[in-house]
Amino acid sequence: MNTSRQSFPTAVTILIAGCFATAVSMGVRATMGVYLDPITEGLSITTSSFGLAVALQNLIWGLGQPIAGAVADRFGTGRVLIVGGVLYVAGLATTGQAAGTGTLTLGLGVLVGLGLAGLSFSVILAAIGRSVPDEKRSMALATASAFASVGQFVLVPLSQVLIDFVGWRQSLIFGIVLLVAAMAAASPLRTRERAASDQVPQQALGDALRTAFGHRSYVLLLLGFFVCGFHVTFVGVHLPKYLEDVGQTARVAALALATIGLFNIAGTIGVGWLGGRFNNAKLLSVLYAARAFVFAAFVVLPMSPQIALGSAAVMGLVWLSTVPLTSAIVLKQFGPAHAGSLFGFVFLSHQIGAFIGTYGAALVRDAYGSYEVFWWLSALLGLVAAVIHLFIDESPHDAPTPKAKNRPLSLLRRRPAVTGSLATTTLIVVLAGWTYLRISNNPDVALEQAALVCTLHLPGGPLG
Repeated sequence: MNTSRQSFPTAVTILIAGCFATAVSMGVRATMGVYLDPITEGLSITTSSFGLAVALQNLIWGLGQPIAGAVADRFGTGRVLIVGGVLYVAGLATTGQAAGTGTLTLGLGVLVGLGLAGLSFSVILAAIGRSVPDEKRSMALATASAFASVGQFVLVPLSQVLIDFVGWRQSLIFGIVLLVAAMAAASPLRTRERAASDQVPQQALGDALRTAFGHRSYVLLLLGFFVCGFHVTFVGVHLPKYLEDVGQTARVAALALATIGLFNIAGTIGVGWLGGRFNNAKLLSVLYAARAFVFAAFVVLPMSPQIALGSAAVMGLVWLSTVPLTSAIVLKQFGPAHAGSLFGFVFLSHQIGAFIGTYGAALVRDAYGSYEVFWWLSALLGLVAAVIHLFIDESPHDAPTPKAKNRPLSLLRRRPAVTGSLATTTLIVVLAGWTYLRISNNPDVALEQAALVCTLHLPGGPLG
């Protein structure tokens, strides 16, 4: 019996817990953008000081992911979630008591960054991935990833209301309460799932890392995810300024970012469904190639509001749908035993690409007065990533393993999965549509708030 696979009710419980934890963790983080004005005004600091704290947060988040994943693999997911949640809460509490740049950087930058490392993607997705069979894994991981958007759609407007009514310091208590609730509700994720019986003897972490970094497909996966981070932060931070450079209004720029977030939901759920039926590496190749063509379109096509929003819609379909596919490949290649550690290094590669994509684009625009060179560079990297994924073998890295019995699911077993997927998709799309229409009908919505509709608010975000 494969002990890494849970019964259907248990797997569903783990998925629900993971979705809620992801929604809270990423949703609370996304609200930081609406704190830009009140915190800088309240502390009499510059925007760059706030932006530095956010950039430091992301760097620490990325560096902490492999460590958090390794600890989760060794000692259990629950302990890492609790420690991460406590650090996250401490970061918000410290931010609420900030008196200047130093305290703000400690709270919002260092402590929140460490908290995110323990209470975000690599730890949660690894726990979910261990609980479901291979054919359902991509969809489960996609659903959890998409719930990051749910948290942002719900919490960003609520946080803005709280800031208006009680002030920015007191409003942070709301985030603290949610994080405590997430830690309490994540108990189904706390059992340390053991590796499958067909993976005995189990490798030590050092041996697993040496094996992974000596495996060509894993290294190629790291390179590919570097490009993903490069892309999403370049677009998330610099798309508004680029659209203004080519004659579009700030409102169109805000709607373009909102459109990316709206269509990302459909893209992530849809690609998750495809991932259970087709080769994940090949699907990633298609996604990166599509990104390359969209990036080229931003430069080649004569820009108009319609083209900006249409291109943003296509970009949204291929935005973060790479996350569930990439994490699923890691699990396929090396199994669940060290999934948190190995995906942590993949995510670190993503964050390094994010850092370069954010600040590299700023340097290019300062030097040439235009983003055109960087759009072409992003398109080229998309094609390179597409080619790289054609050479990734997602099968287990070691010897041929016994094939699982290929028994088609009965209609009775498929029906709950289909119903659950439809319900999840409907919920997310309704929330997304409500937020999108609110932005469209309210020209006073600040650009940085609209930008938070993007599913992952990475280094600098709209603060760049």
